[in-house]
Amino acid sequence: MGNGNGNGTGNGNGMMGGRVWLAGNGSPVTTIAAARVRAAEAGAPSGLHPGEVMQFSLNFYVELKDAAGASIAEVLVDPAGGAVVTEYGPAMMWTATNSTASIPAARATDIANTWLGANTSGEVVDSIDLFPGHYTMDTMSGGHTVGMLSVNATTGAVWYHTWHGSFIAKEDA
Repeated sequence: MGNGNGNGTGNGNGMMGGRVWLAGNGSPVTTIAAARVRAAEAGAPSGLHPGEVMQFSLNFYVELKDAAGASIAEVLVDPAGGAVVTEYGPAMMWTATNSTASIPAARATDIANTWLGANTSGEVVDSIDLFPGHYTMDTMSGGHTVGMLSVNATTGAVWYHTWHGSFIAKEDA
């Protein structure tokens, strides 16, 4: 099971130098609304629009959806300069085109909760989204969102997202 270690610098360079959807413009991104605008601009050429946006201390996480509402890609928006890049870890390594999940959502949730129970203090799955090749889940503790993890939709491998920093706020659209 992966540990999801990323550099967490929010500088748009990524742990493995993933796809740059939109170069930074040097303007700070300090709100969920501003991150949504940057992600919308980045996703538009591919016909994608933002869904959930989460603000963390090190970056903004944005789910990109297609016209039918399916979750297609995960990107990070750099708060320092506005660059939009593919999210580290699972979004770079497990996203597959035309991939069908062989592990159902309920089983992926069980896998995630078992992993969380063994590796975190009181964290459980809050919500789940299926992307091509993997599930990404918001996690919560004490009734509040605290982080994220992903489960490979074929192997069941778990990757905890350590690169976001502390959770601040989220908005789903």
